[in-house]
Amino acid sequence: MQDNSVHTSEAVTEGIRVIVTSQFTHADVQLRRWFFSYTVRISNESRDTVQLVSRHWIITDGSNRVEEVRGPGVVGHQPTLAPGQSFEYTSGCPLSTPFGSMRGTYQMVRRGGDGFDAEIAEFALTEPYTVH
Repeated sequence: MQDNSVHTSEAVTEGIRVIVTSQFTHADVQLRRWFFSYTVRISNESRDTVQLVSRHWIITDGSNRVEEVRGPGVVGHQPTLAPGQSFEYTSGCPLSTPFGSMRGTYQMVRRGGDGFDAEIAEFALTEPYTVH
């Protein structure tokens, strides 16, 4: 039987490549909590220096309950990326079901001050060996 708990997504917006790898970490079934980690790599493939200033996540659990999370930066950072640079971080997400998904955007600002949203393509969060 194949472990179906590791998932990836990739999107490129205006030269900003966002690759996410997610995986199941553990569960507390009695408390109905499933925990997932995800690693994000943001690479600047554009000609402009950009700064990640905020994030917007849309988290959907297996019951189609949606939670939106907005805030400054990522894991306490608002990284500035020159052309060719990357930033990588790992974070986590609890769900009340053994599967769900995440997607969203990073709000980016170019050195000149104009901003845009870099897409974070949807990726799955799944406990291994579950049927959805």
